[in-house]
Amino acid sequence: MDSYGSVTGTSVPLGTQAWPDRTVPVAGVDVLVRDIPGASPNLPPALFVHGLGGSSLNWTTLGLLLSDTVRGIAPDLPGFGRTPPAPRGGINDQADVVAKLWDAEFGDEPIHLFGNSMGGTVAVTLAARRPERVASLTLVSPALPHPRASAIALWFAALSTPRLGKVVIERSKQLPFERRVQAGYAMIFGEPDRLPPEVRQAYEEELRMRDTQPWGPQATLDGARSLLLSYLAPPRRSLWVDTAKVTCPVLLVYGGRDRLVNAGIRTKAQRSFPDARLLYLPRTGHVAQMEHPQEVARAFRQLIG
Repeated sequence: MDSYGSVTGTSVPLGTQAWPDRTVPVAGVDVLVRDIPGASPNLPPALFVHGLGGSSLNWTTLGLLLSDTVRGIAPDLPGFGRTPPAPRGGINDQADVVAKLWDAEFGDEPIHLFGNSMGGTVAVTLAARRPERVASLTLVSPALPHPRASAIALWFAALSTPRLGKVVIERSKQLPFERRVQAGYAMIFGEPDRLPPEVRQAYEEELRMRDTQPWGPQATLDGARSLLLSYLAPPRRSLWVDTAKVTCPVLLVYGGRDRLVNAGIRTKAQRSFPDARLLYLPRTGHVAQMEHPQEVARAFRQLIG
């Protein structure tokens, strides 16, 4: 059990209740996987996929809120959280790892699939590959191609440039820890001052942990580069083609203060999926499942109900 929280109980804030973790060998990588505690084995399965620079801890609160509805797992993708990197770290490579984990854990049983940011891209890719095996798809600020990138999204484009990316990463790591924390709050959350203390503490502990991992910078560079390439893909290979192949009900969640994914794409996204609902949260940032988990949980229950 890690420092995110060692006690699970009704008296402990949801943001600090740790999920049990274990290691699962997948495609030659020991993937750290967390299980929603207390969920009945008779519930339908769910799989939660985090975004670039995130980890399975990004789903802690939402998963606990849904523990009476799904039995879920959340992996640390290779190169992130506590999972070492795989030989290749692009979006399709991450999707391959998640697919193999999915098969090992749930077999052919249809699952409820969740994805945030880059994890949303992975989730769309998988839902298009195997539509008959996805019961529902919930996407929080998915990294879908957008012709008008936000200013901070251009920072990720800089990361994708081989030489410039390494310079950006190294200079960022040289900044004082508190400055990096505050920059992270401003980039990821819509209203960081309103975050519960336990969420802020968990975020800072996760950032300190990343500083100790030698593979973190390269994993970030590989992920950013892969995202940029997906944005630049020709129309016949675009991720928008995959959205039309998704046959399950889809919940799209966008934040009006998202500085990484332009929420203006939400109307196109809703029209692109055959069966999609939209949850727009005007004061939320890039990780609605962390800032407003109750609203996301409520919308998910309505989706599958």
